[in-house]
Amino acid sequence: MASAGTRIETQPFGKMADGRAAQIYTLHNGAVTVRITNYGGRIVSVLAPDHSGKTADVVLGFSTLEEYLKDASFQGALIGRYGNRIAKGQFSLDGHAYSLPRNNGENHLHGGPGGFYTKLWTPTVRHEKDGDALELTYTSPDGEEGYPGTLQAKVVYSLEDGGRLRLDYSATTDKPTVVNLTNHAYFNLAGEGSGDILGQEMQVEADKFTPVDETLIPTGELKAVAGTPFDFTKATAIGARIGAPDPQLTIGKGYDHNFVLRAGTGLRLAARVTEPRGGRVLEVLTTEPGLQFYSGNFLDGSLKGKSGKPYAFRSAFCVEAQHFPDSPNQPSFPSVVLKPGETYRQTTVYRFTTR
Repeated sequence: MASAGTRIETQPFGKMADGRAAQIYTLHNGAVTVRITNYGGRIVSVLAPDHSGKTADVVLGFSTLEEYLKDASFQGALIGRYGNRIAKGQFSLDGHAYSLPRNNGENHLHGGPGGFYTKLWTPTVRHEKDGDALELTYTSPDGEEGYPGTLQAKVVYSLEDGGRLRLDYSATTDKPTVVNLTNHAYFNLAGEGSGDILGQEMQVEADKFTPVDETLIPTGELKAVAGTPFDFTKATAIGARIGAPDPQLTIGKGYDHNFVLRAGTGLRLAARVTEPRGGRVLEVLTTEPGLQFYSGNFLDGSLKGKSGKPYAFRSAFCVEAQHFPDSPNQPSFPSVVLKPGETYRQTTVYRFTTR
């Protein structure tokens, strides 16, 4: 829950093409300040101190709604109905075949071109005894982007003591469907626009990952990370092996892979990233079975962020807690099916500290 010290300020954030107004919400608690817009549920900024107390914005993003409306890189976005890829935009459920838009080569990515990241969510600032929290809701109609069932989705953002940004996702449906919600924040713990992230050190609580084919769809194998450039069981610089002659790194142009988190129940540590110079630390805790690690391989300097600096190649990383890619077509993967009468739940916490 949010802390008694958490307060939320609301400001206008521009208007959609149809005239609807977007808002931006600033969550304050202790040394960490977070800004979120209800357009696409996007995390716009996270101000976090280093070990000397110097604050930097460690999330990539933009200053205006207009820039987010043009964004094709999912900056800070709430992703759904299905985070990551579905092969050839097709899956079957209960004997029915469904076709989804193909917006990533021959595959469906992040819910399609009209995914949740493009929606203006309905906001509510919840004033609770333990502090303010931001609740966003969206009703996705039956057939939207090809998915079955009317989905009632909700995400609650709360900023807890100790620099913990908590995202509690939930959803219900009136027909069997598939759901995989996540957030696509891009992080640079030295500060957005401050150069590449190759020297930042990452540890992932995973002994296996899911190798992919040439279109970044999992092959179905759960491969041991031991002896590969995907071994982050001990803290290792992101760039230490990113250029290794490994076919998987060649396909992804770096890391763009799902890690199979060690089995556990409830909220548990998934990853820890440290910026060695300033000492900022990001810990990701989640209830999910997988973590997509993306090393910013498609950033090319064409985007300019809040500070006016270009977002260059590998100038940020994503750590997206979720179910595995293409799970609707891979029966050996954990199920993403949601049925009427059930409630989908997912919790992820981003904890910002220093060492």
